[in-house]
Amino acid sequence: MLKKITLISVATMLFAGCASVPMEDKASSDQAKLFNPPSEGKAGIYVYRGGGPGVALKKDIWIDGKCLGESAPNVFFFEEVEGDQEHIISTESEFSPNNLNLLTASNQNYFIRQYIKLGVFVGGANLEVMDESEGKIQVQKLEMAKKGRCSE
Repeated sequence: MLKKITLISVATMLFAGCASVPMEDKASSDQAKLFNPPSEGKAGIYVYRGGGPGVALKKDIWIDGKCLGESAPNVFFFEEVEGDQEHIISTESEFSPNNLNLLTASNQNYFIRQYIKLGVFVGGANLEVMDESEGKIQVQKLEMAKKGRCSE
């Protein structure tokens, strides 16, 4: 019985409609995709999510406990933070947030990929630091979501 419930849950998440979130205008998105150096003394953090499993899921993202936004497939966020400091990037997951510690350097951009991992009951999310060149390639394919809107 548990096997059937799990199979139905996974199938529903894979084939349900796509989630959507409020988006920034095209000009703002295009400006962020220029990948300009951050302001003096700051570091830039791009957090993005491509397609893949869990297209019906939206997941909150926080930087240092502050809501960055709610992600959906094929969106990214950009945030400037203090450089030369450690920051905690978190994402909503199945039972508790998953955290990534990131030591930033001033005047550098960083790329964090959020990805969905299917669990027993619902989909969880996780984060990983990506190489700058790969991060830029992926962000170019996406559009920027509005910041500051989390579900919790």
